[in-house]
Amino acid sequence: MKIGIISDTHNRVDLTKEAINKLIEFNISYLIHAGDIGKDVANFLDSLDIKTVAVLGNTDTNIQKEHKNLNIQTQPYYFKIKDTTFKLMHQPYFLTPDSDVIIYGHLHKFECSKQKSLYINPGEVCAREKPKIECALLYLDGFEVNYIHKDLEKELWIEKKVC
Repeated sequence: MKIGIISDTHNRVDLTKEAINKLIEFNISYLIHAGDIGKDVANFLDSLDIKTVAVLGNTDTNIQKEHKNLNIQTQPYYFKIKDTTFKLMHQPYFLTPDSDVIIYGHLHKFECSKQKSLYINPGEVCAREKPKIECALLYLDGFEVNYIHKDLEKELWIEKKVC
């Protein structure tokens, strides 16, 4: 099973669509958003036919409402996919290894490490800190993570196994 992970879209619907379309090419079963979503992006995510879970980021206001497909929670949010436990947050305040996979955002920098748990920060979709659209692809069977990003200057998508 493949899970797409994004964060820090900051209401950039155009770049969010690019990132999600790229992840869809991998036949993802779930999409996880680690916060700083934006109202228009939340509405777009709600229109997708992919199971989606998200947490509110520090810039998200007035977007937590009833959505058909988008499950928006406060952080930290614990959930399970198959037999794997997840902890999802925006700000990295709860980085204790109490779940199999710990996902966070806020830093606008891709990070992945395997310790007692698998830690993933998918970077930023909004391309605010650098000219890149960033996301992650988690292969749940085997706990492998690929860093997927688009260099906006070269208009080139790059995929690299990192964990």
